[in-house]
Amino acid sequence: MSHKVLLGILLLLFVLLQYAIWAGKNSVLDVFALNSTLNELTEQNKKLRKRNDRLHAEVIDIKSRLSAIEAHARSELGLIKPGETFFQIIDK
Repeated sequence: MSHKVLLGILLLLFVLLQYAIWAGKNSVLDVFALNSTLNELTEQNKKLRKRNDRLHAEVIDIKSRLSAIEAHARSELGLIKPGETFFQIIDK
């Protein structure tokens, strides 16, 4: 086999490998895109974990204190005890 044919085969192999690395399945571009998605999902998980921690603390507070249950019922459900007067202030 001549050197030109061998060089041509090696060049073709090099081009095919470069295509596979940069544009094929699981390429470098795919890795960059997946890394970006991973970073976004990690941030989203951090926010959701903080929210879950706050909700967990609120549940523990409600389970342990009767006044927390009443405060929650007043703010979220509009609880009005007998003998109390409800005033609603509407801003213009």
